[in-house]
Amino acid sequence: MGEDKSTEVSIEFDVPARMRDGVTLRANVYRPETGGPWPTLLTRLPYGKDLPPVVSILDPVQTARRGFMVVIQDTRGRFASDGEWKPFAYEREDGYDSVEWAAGLPGSNGRVGMYGESYLGSTQWMAAIERPPSLAAIAPALTWSNPLDGLFARGGALELGLMVPWSIETGFDYVTRMDISAAERGRRIEAMVEDYDALSKGLYLETFAGDDPVRQRHGVPPMPSLAAVESPEIAASCVVEGAQERVEVPTLHIGGWYDIFLGGTLVNYTAMAAAGRETRLVVGPWTHVRWSDPFGDLTLGLRASRFGFPAHPEGDTADVQRAFFRRHLSSSTPTVESDAPVRIFVMGRNRWQDEPSWPPPDVVEQRWFLQTGGGLAPEQPKGDGESSFVYDSDDPVPTVGGNTVMPPGFPSGPFDQSSIERREDVLVFTSDPLSVEMEVTGEVILVLHADSSAPSTDWVGRLCDVHPNGTSINLCDGILRVDGAGASGRYVLDLWATSNVFLPGHRLRVHITGGSFPRWDRNPGGTSRRVHHGGDRSSYVSLPVRRLPD
Repeated sequence: MGEDKSTEVSIEFDVPARMRDGVTLRANVYRPETGGPWPTLLTRLPYGKDLPPVVSILDPVQTARRGFMVVIQDTRGRFASDGEWKPFAYEREDGYDSVEWAAGLPGSNGRVGMYGESYLGSTQWMAAIERPPSLAAIAPALTWSNPLDGLFARGGALELGLMVPWSIETGFDYVTRMDISAAERGRRIEAMVEDYDALSKGLYLETFAGDDPVRQRHGVPPMPSLAAVESPEIAASCVVEGAQERVEVPTLHIGGWYDIFLGGTLVNYTAMAAAGRETRLVVGPWTHVRWSDPFGDLTLGLRASRFGFPAHPEGDTADVQRAFFRRHLSSSTPTVESDAPVRIFVMGRNRWQDEPSWPPPDVVEQRWFLQTGGGLAPEQPKGDGESSFVYDSDDPVPTVGGNTVMPPGFPSGPFDQSSIERREDVLVFTSDPLSVEMEVTGEVILVLHADSSAPSTDWVGRLCDVHPNGTSINLCDGILRVDGAGASGRYVLDLWATSNVFLPGHRLRVHITGGSFPRWDRNPGGTSRRVHHGGDRSSYVSLPVRRLPD
């Protein structure tokens, strides 16, 4: 955004970095041809440092032209780096060592920032928790806090939709490094490709909780979700939640309303803010992989784009990251930031909005109660009532959009839910059309009084915005797995968060059902489920509603 740019950039490939245990990792290093020393940006990933989608997140050539040295490193056991591939296992120690190595590279000013998203966001947190002296700032995007809340599992159910394809995708490089013949290697890779392509055609149906057909067929590392359930140390190796206070450097968090790690992004930001750290948050209407129109069945406009349009006074999100790092990695630039610490995209209004905090201070809880006959209203029902459905694991409710990362046959984001609302195993509760607009911004909670005779029961809840033409767009959802035969009680489902204006003529809608497959794994069997509404057993959705001006 207006800064002087270098006309030449040099690239050094496969630069070795020796870790404390003697294993060598390798990185590509991008340097401006003029000036220096430069603030240094490091990202660490298991997907290949030359992969175009990874390189495009914060274009290293353009970033080097703007006065940074950029280092992109393959993690241990991946692509050009040596060692054994064990997902998540070495990222703390390797992260610390890599930061200090990058700070000592020729041309570095000795101050390192880390960037990247998803697994690349996790590698930032793992390094930052270890407190390498040369680390000056991190910008984790689209990443988790507790891996059992969005990565491996959610509400006790496995994130099957993500973990099966992720295991296959990361398995390709694993197989190429195996000590087997070229013919055997080709056979295995071809079989993995066949399985990946079959996911959209029913292969997910092979898997119940506890199964791991990918590992059994192909000899790749086990699905991390299943491994984490069997071995808690797997999840412990990449937990951020509870450790944020160890991180003393400034943090910039980037999230998406339809990202599979939205919940973790918000938890990480609020924890850093509560600890009194310098921290900032940007949340757009993005999925994990989609950052511009169309978003599912919605067109939100040019302002919604993550890249290529100035969604922020400092530019797009790439510009925002570079400005953030320039402030904290360059001794010649003041570190004071005067703009609001939180910037969110409000859907429905389709505008960016600055906030002094998350959640915003001027929202109040409104309870909208499930009504007999399928209504949804702020008034609590006086009489007892109930709604019921039958869950059948052989005919599970399909996943339609949402905060997912799955193969192309299962796109993520906001999609019309009408196809599943017609099913008898989906309870639907809908409000009357609104006469004035209603902004819902913040955490959404669904409280159910319900029972089931099954030994294990999944409860899934979802909030939708119903347009005047009947289109029902999902905003947020969640799942809770309850164990115990004859379970009956009060259950609280965390639907995570949203920011959406329900416009006049629109209606609020809540779904209650027994699954969302293949995003979450199925509970076996078939049982009747009952949801109560009325009296002491009223069920409701708790909404964070922006106060209307006086």
